[in-house]
Amino acid sequence: MGSLYLVRHGQASFGADDYDQLSDLGRRQSLRLGQYFAERGICFDAILIGTLRRHEQTLRAVLEGMGVQGEPLVWPGLNEYDSVAVIEAVHPGPLPTPNTPEAYRHHFRLLRDGLTQWMAGVLTPRGMPSYTAFAAGVTGALDHVRTHHHGQSVLVVSSGGPISTIVGQVLRTPPETTIELNLRIRNTALTELAFTPKRHMLVSYNSLPHLDAPGLREWVTYT
Repeated sequence: MGSLYLVRHGQASFGADDYDQLSDLGRRQSLRLGQYFAERGICFDAILIGTLRRHEQTLRAVLEGMGVQGEPLVWPGLNEYDSVAVIEAVHPGPLPTPNTPEAYRHHFRLLRDGLTQWMAGVLTPRGMPSYTAFAAGVTGALDHVRTHHHGQSVLVVSSGGPISTIVGQVLRTPPETTIELNLRIRNTALTELAFTPKRHMLVSYNSLPHLDAPGLREWVTYT
């Protein structure tokens, strides 16, 4: 039986012109995760990442923390959906930067509404695939792991949407539950699956064992 570790990227630059860039804290979170893996003697036979910059930056910091090198298989199906396009599909026109608690809540209410309609096939946000095609890209990564890495330990660095989609598929949750899983996942959170050539099984979801120390609790972030 193999082990699949799904890691959401470190904190990105929410509210900035370029979200796809780790913040200083995001890099520290990722480095600390790598140190945790090294302390526990966890190593990986294979690595998959999406094509986004925050995925690559997270992986590099994790490997630095582990004190190892590695070249990942780049898998576009592990990329995140476009949250800006999802919100624009249900709220035409610009939104102010979510820099207050109410604006932040409004942003995520719109995102939840847009995701619900996208997953139901009611709308396809500009420049995005259907949800069926998005989920197929994620499933393809799982199929690859089962087919090529039986009995091995595999690391995947991705985003909240693909990871919650994977968990939703494994547990066969309704779309509403998958969305809630997505919106609650934390930066550099670990989700572990066991797998055989036939299926994946959930072991843990959204855990932060590397940030358990009292001095690191302020490092817990969601965006």
